[in-house]
Amino acid sequence: MFRFPRSLRAPVALVVGLTLGAGVTLTHGVLAKKDEVSDLPLKDLQTFVEILNRVKTDYVEPVTDQRLLEDAVRGMLAGLDPHSSYLDKEEFSEINVATSGKFGGLGIEVQMFNGFVKVIAPIDDTPAAKAGIQPGDLIVKIDDTPVKGMNLTDAVKKMRGEPGSKITLTVVRESDKAAEPFAVEMNRAIINVSSVRSRLLEDGYGYVRVSTFSTTTGRALSEEFAKVKKSSKGELRGLILDLRNNPGGVLNAAVEVSDAFLDKGDIVSIKGRVRDSNRDYSATPGDLMDGKPIVVLVNGGSASASEIVAGALQDHQRAVLVGSRTFGKGSVQTILPLQSDSAIKLTTARYYTPSGRSIQAEGISPDIAIQAVKISKADSKPGDDPITEADLSGSLVNEKKKAETAEQAAARKKQNEDAQALAENDYALYEALNLLKGMVIARSR
Repeated sequence: MFRFPRSLRAPVALVVGLTLGAGVTLTHGVLAKKDEVSDLPLKDLQTFVEILNRVKTDYVEPVTDQRLLEDAVRGMLAGLDPHSSYLDKEEFSEINVATSGKFGGLGIEVQMFNGFVKVIAPIDDTPAAKAGIQPGDLIVKIDDTPVKGMNLTDAVKKMRGEPGSKITLTVVRESDKAAEPFAVEMNRAIINVSSVRSRLLEDGYGYVRVSTFSTTTGRALSEEFAKVKKSSKGELRGLILDLRNNPGGVLNAAVEVSDAFLDKGDIVSIKGRVRDSNRDYSATPGDLMDGKPIVVLVNGGSASASEIVAGALQDHQRAVLVGSRTFGKGSVQTILPLQSDSAIKLTTARYYTPSGRSIQAEGISPDIAIQAVKISKADSKPGDDPITEADLSGSLVNEKKKAETAEQAAARKKQNEDAQALAENDYALYEALNLLKGMVIARSR
């Protein structure tokens, strides 16, 4: 018969990790000192042992001690909050791979929600993103297996598999309450996450997309910024930083990205029950944009580390936030290894923006709200465009237009076509660019 040990205390080490769902993970961990740990509640433990023995003797099938204890630990941690969890040996080894930006799967950040798996955000250029998975989608079935009753770890394991193998997810779209569940088929792949991408939207206006925060994000941001600045002949008048559908990641990466655009001041503060876990992160001199206008794009898929960056830039009035309210995850998890080569991921602190805001379950409201809409040429009708002087028969031609070279005319036409294409493909980005141009004009005057 099982006998519960009197002492469960064990040495603890710490490691950087990326959470299975949206999250911020500390690079260091803190536990209460030995003399601060209260005595174990023997009466409650006796009840636990009694239940354990009842299950072992009376359950319809034999169950091992290892399984019962592991399930008990999983349940204990899952009952605390959606982000605390137990990591077995395999899960613990994979979490270190995830922080480096390379791992296998479908490319989605998930968490449990009312017994189903909820998508926080798909990662750019992954099978999930290409298949049209959206933030807020509820996964109700994996292949032919219902998700109801699974824990998050089992669901994630089932979604993983050999690269190239097929998987079908049955999804309910949260944004369409009346919609029926639908199937999404995709092929698993090795996910090599390029966490930062960039391009020039127009001459003088740069775009940097940060899709997740890994250990390489800070360095990648500097490299991509240098590329986009060079393509603009070394001069950027404004920048759009896109954090939409970025589910978070490593805390230090969020600090590095914030610091890249701040010259001074606080970035984020971490506060927990244990005094040693309290930390403050501040900016160092140097701003990649030298104070020039920045617009930050956010939405409901922008979570945790993304919200640290957005909150820091908003509080310092360094950038204008555009889009929709962010996810609202204001807690920090620490990976605590155990003697058995497993670990626990434990929520150990809350984080606060420079002004002292906690965004837990609140999110960050953008300065300018923009709803996700789809613009199409098919929506326009003949006669929608207003008649101007140039449309009138026999109107005089502008002297400037007469002097315009074919090359200049072609460049002007291409710019108009590019603007139209941007509005059709990404309306929020189109509006963000227009706002950025307005900020540049206001600044020049």
